[in-house]
Amino acid sequence: GLVIDGRTLECVLHDSLQKIFLELTEKCRAVVCCRATPLQKSVLVQLVRNKLKATTLAVGDGANDVSMIQVADIGIGISGQEGMQAVMASDFAISQFRHLRKLLLVHGHWCYTRLNNMVLYFFYKNVAYVNLLFWYQFFCGFSGTSMTDHWILILFNLLFTSVPPIVYGVLDKDVSAEILMQLPQLYMMSN
Repeated sequence: GLVIDGRTLECVLHDSLQKIFLELTEKCRAVVCCRATPLQKSVLVQLVRNKLKATTLAVGDGANDVSMIQVADIGIGISGQEGMQAVMASDFAISQFRHLRKLLLVHGHWCYTRLNNMVLYFFYKNVAYVNLLFWYQFFCGFSGTSMTDHWILILFNLLFTSVPPIVYGVLDKDVSAEILMQLPQLYMMSN
């Protein structure tokens, strides 16, 4: 990792040193900035996000971290003694920094697999319905006659095909939390 303070960061953010700094950050797993101004933090995150085309995650616990959290792809606010401004501006909120590992490895993995399966389910649902309409047109001589009443179409999308994704989204856990915490490599396999 790389730890950088505010004075050094101010020098690095000038155009002449940006390329060297970005080459250095590419070789690091994490960059930690201390004693930096809110503007410096947000500019740094935006620089890494735009120039390196990397997915950025910003963690903050106070009002001075709000701009950095909002610029990042994923913003995590820590509720604490400095107030709730960071939490209100973030995508996710945790009570302590030590919960970050579980948020990323466990809940991130579960969310990713659920979203993947939800997309596949909605493709399947729509292909099944369009397939019905396609074959019905052969039956009715391509007259454009509607196979179903409008209420059935509304109920099909609202009730009949919404319950399985909701149940799946709430209950599905492909791997237990304990295994995901013990094997962080599983997080990389899901991406």
